[in-house]
Amino acid sequence: MDLKEIQNLIKFVAKSGASEVKLEMDDVKITIRTGSEHDKTYVQQVPMQTAPMIQQQPMVGTETAPAAPVAAEAAAEDSKYITIKSPIIGTFYRKPAPDKPVFVEVGTDINEGDVLCVIEAMKLFNEIESEVSGKIVKVLVDDSSPVEFDQPLFLVDPS
Repeated sequence: MDLKEIQNLIKFVAKSGASEVKLEMDDVKITIRTGSEHDKTYVQQVPMQTAPMIQQQPMVGTETAPAAPVAAEAAAEDSKYITIKSPIIGTFYRKPAPDKPVFVEVGTDINEGDVLCVIEAMKLFNEIESEVSGKIVKVLVDDSSPVEFDQPLFLVDPS
């Protein structure tokens, strides 16, 4: 099973509303869980011959909610922007290599098809291209940070 098939399976499970799906093939076992307390999707892939089943537990952190007026004000301000989200689970990188410049900065004008970042998943570096044209308003993820499927990465002003 290749990366594209896994991504499509994750999207299908997320849209279906199922809380957990397990798939076993010859040498791969995949478990996808959705609908947890933070509504995240978890993928587990373990070669069956080499390792026993390892259960991944979601990290539970203490988060404080911002004051309601501040949250409402920020939501109203961000509603005019387009959110570019992660199509896969992996590690987010703003640069193609450590010694290269970042793909985009805040204020960069982008066009449809421009590379915005790379996400490393299973030792593969996937270029994430823009599906919209506009200007980068905000980068929502720190470089070298893990990202989840459908996690917001950038805010783009389409005007």
